[in-house]
Amino acid sequence: MSTGVAEVRTLRLLGGRLCLDFANTVDPRHGDHRREYLGGYRDLVEWVRHAGVIGENEGRRLLKEAGRRPAEAATAFERAVMLRETTYIVFHAVAYDERPNPRDVEAIGQAHVGAMNHSRLASTPEGFEWVWAEDGVALERPIWPVALSATELLTSGDLGRVKECPGSDGCGWLFFDSSKNGRRRWCSMEGCGSRDKMRRLYARKRTGGSGSGG
Repeated sequence: MSTGVAEVRTLRLLGGRLCLDFANTVDPRHGDHRREYLGGYRDLVEWVRHAGVIGENEGRRLLKEAGRRPAEAATAFERAVMLRETTYIVFHAVAYDERPNPRDVEAIGQAHVGAMNHSRLASTPEGFEWVWAEDGVALERPIWPVALSATELLTSGDLGRVKECPGSDGCGWLFFDSSKNGRRRWCSMEGCGSRDKMRRLYARKRTGGSGSGG
């Protein structure tokens, strides 16, 4: 069931990498009251617009085309969710210094190859860069940059910076620790970090309050 455009657009982008933010469209990952932010193709398009992957005009074209080809849009959405879950599984393993299942890594690689089939090398004033080929309205367009982000991170050599938030509410959000000392623990200090601090403070007061007279 769709959560609605407004909710998708207010989802915080704390992962530090596009693929991790995409994996974080379930909140919390491990809690009892999980919210699914991607309820359908419209939510997918709104999220990639929110993440800055596509512009407003391209988003409108995708939604218009999805209305014309609902079955294909549904298939594209299913593939997007599969990529999201595979991305989470792979980087969850990475965060705990475990070896991901080769089949999951291969699935991300295949998504990367599929995306690159829709790209071309173009000349720009700054040099050369890969751009998306204009080959009609491709309903899988939203996940192409996500697939590239995942493979770029996997091959970056910075996997020790990939972490999973240990928030006591079952957060489980993935993030790339870009802090100078590499000691970031929470998806955000304002959210999970602050809640953990308050819980520890409350616990200290409960265990030490009676003995100190208050």
